[in-house]
Amino acid sequence: MQRILHLFTRKNIKRFLLASLLVLFCAMAATAQSSTEGSSFPEGSTRGNTSMSERITGLDFPNVTFSATAPRTGKEVAFSVQLLLLLSLLTLAPSLLILTTCFLRFSIVLDFIKRALSLQQVPPTAVLNGIALFMTLFCMWPTFKGMYDNAFKPLSNNEITIEEAFDKAEAPVRMFMYRQLDGDHSYVRTFMSMARLNKPKNFSEVPTYILVPSYILHELTVAFKIGIMLYIPFIVIDMVVASILMSMGMMMLPPVQISMPFKLMLFVLVDGWGLLTHQLFQSVVG
Repeated sequence: MQRILHLFTRKNIKRFLLASLLVLFCAMAATAQSSTEGSSFPEGSTRGNTSMSERITGLDFPNVTFSATAPRTGKEVAFSVQLLLLLSLLTLAPSLLILTTCFLRFSIVLDFIKRALSLQQVPPTAVLNGIALFMTLFCMWPTFKGMYDNAFKPLSNNEITIEEAFDKAEAPVRMFMYRQLDGDHSYVRTFMSMARLNKPKNFSEVPTYILVPSYILHELTVAFKIGIMLYIPFIVIDMVVASILMSMGMMMLPPVQISMPFKLMLFVLVDGWGLLTHQLFQSVVG
């Protein structure tokens, strides 16, 4: 019995001590809070202020509105149609740049030389297209300059109408495509007969929708001819290497793996990139 009373007394003492410590901690926290109400925390800092200065003004955003009204005159209808055609022309601009310039020839020939050298990833296709693009800008710069001087600049100065600007911008491109045909009018005659049109007396009577596909097919033909001529020396190297490997009994060794370094050395020693670009320029502007 005395042992039970003794344990009960010890438990009460522990509880009393814990309660006393809890009360003391709460009192200290309340005292610290009351003492810091009039001061800033941390010590030495200033009070924060969320109000803005009167000299600072807000941002003024413009009010942008779009409205569509019915045309009242024929000029308004014509302008809407012209705007629609202009937007359609802008969407076709990449295709026009590829098909009505010398970019088609350059890109195909560069891809041919890459395959003739048995190269898979070097140089990348994006690099070859970039080279073809800047070579095209170099060759087509006089044509683009004529389009700017005769069409865009007068149009921006309100000296000519959109129809006149289109005709003046079309003329240099038509002349460039006609010069690249180099007297080969077989495709022009083919498309003229397919369209059931009379035989033209001169270049001005050839419609643009006839001249453009004729020029595209001519460029494809020329590019493939150049590609075949580039393939011949590298095919000879492949045949020589293949015959040597077969005579040595190495039939399981791929000939391309052995011939590729020799083709690269030959291409570098003869300055292949310089000769290729020079001949491409001469084929266009020569």
